[in-house]
Formats: sequence, structure tokens, C-alpha cells
Amino acid sequence: MGHIPRKRFGQHFLSDGGIIDAIVREIAPQPGDAMVEIGPGLAALTQPLVERLGRLTVIELDRDLAQRLRGHPQLDVVESDVLRVDFGALAAKLAPPPAPALRVVGNLPYNISTPILFHLLDYAHLIADQHFMLQKEVIDRMVARPATSDYSRLSVMLQWRYAMANVLFVPPESFDPPPRVDSAVVRMVPLAAPPVVDAKRLGEIVQVAFSQRRKILRHTLGKWLEVHGFAGEFDIQRRAEEVPVAEYVALAQAVPPSPLLPAAAP
Repeated sequence: MGHIPRKRFGQHFLSDGGIIDAIVREIAPQPGDAMVEIGPGLAALTQPLVERLGRLTVIELDRDLAQRLRGHPQLDVVESDVLRVDFGALAAKLAPPPAPALRVVGNLPYNISTPILFHLLDYAHLIADQHFMLQKEVIDRMVARPATSDYSRLSVMLQWRYAMANVLFVPPESFDPPPRVDSAVVRMVPLAAPPVVDAKRLGEIVQVAFSQRRKILRHTLGKWLEVHGFAGEFDIQRRAEEVPVAEYVALAQAVPPSPLLPAAAP
């Protein structure tokens, strides 16, 4: 019996053999790689991957699909919401030192792709590379350069930690059912020596900066910097999209730690 795609899971199943072959070539799986696939679905990408790997761990939320996948002798199935998966524990199990780090792949549900990317950001130090199929519009933002309309909070937060490239265009007709948007495949390689910075502080700064992206930063980030006691030099006569990633990182490194707040009244 065929599986009916479920809208609440954002299911669009890859069905184009040529595109599947192209994605596998970009991933370049090697026997013994410690690889995890997010959202294997009907195993269109899973099967050619596991044939090259020998064994593959898959994360699937859909109970019916997870049950079907358990029948495959070369798959280890984690039935879970990927946002609840501890990739640190997976890395310890699949790629303990001195083995190579995890390789993560998947056709990510478009409705939660950004939360998944931020969830994995916490585990970047354990990951060798990531290859994801996403909405092309999202990948355009991920790889965008400063002073462009696509440059955003997502650009800064990911480029701080990864080298990224859009490696393959995927049209809607490559899926069943076809989505209403174009898709693409992104390669994400964690930087070997990323700048040391408090990720939460960087995220807060970038979120404030892009909260009103059309306004000059003195109206948004300038006020935030004043409240947080920043006395250094930073040009706030710019818009958020004009500030390079390195400057956001340097600012996060320079802002003093927040003072302890008094306990709230009972």
C-alpha cells in the first residue's frame, strides 16, 4: 500500500532518479562513513546511500514510515522529532574519537528547516559536513553576501560557523507531490577554526539588528548597545544588511557580559 503524504509533516517525496543520482554524487558517501539522514521518507535517497555506506542511521518522525524503514536490515531507525535528537549522543555512538565526525544529510521539511539548522548549529564541532535539500529561497539567504536583499539573520548565524555553497538546483517536478516552490541542495562544512564567541550573545545582537532591517542601526542595535554598556567603536549609521559577518562577531566579542539582574518580586 502506498504512503499518503502528510501535510502536517511537510512531506514531499523525491522521485526524480536523475536528481537523486546528482545528490548522491554531491554527498560522495564512502563505505564506513558515520552518516545520519534526516527525514528518509520513502527511502529514495536512503537506498543509494546505504548501498555505498553499508549502514545508515535515519531519523523519521512519521510512525508509519519509521515502521516501514525498520524492515531494512542496513538501517538504524530513530523514530523522533529531529529537534529532540541529541546529535552529541549520536556522534559518541557512531563516530567516537578518533573516528571521523558525523556526516548529516536530508530532505528537510520546509516548514521547520530553519529550526533544524539552528538545532544542528549546537553540534557543529561534531560534524564533518551537512548536505540538505531545502527551499531555494532559504538557501539563497544562507549563502547571501552583505549588502544584498537576501542577507539576513540566517546568513550571519550560519556563515559564522560554516562554509556553504548551493550545489544543485531541484525543480518542483522532482517531487511527489510537487511543492509550490523551487528547491536546492546546500553543502555546509563547519569551519575548522571558527571565531570564539558566545553564540547566544551573537544571536541576540543579530536578532536586534535585523528586527527592523530597513531602519538605520542607531534606532535598533544602537539603543541595545547603549543599554549593554558598549563603549567601543561600531558604525550604527548603517542598515543591518550592510554589516559583514566578521563585524557582528567582533561586536559580540566586545560587548561586556550582562550584569546579574535582581530577582523578580514574588
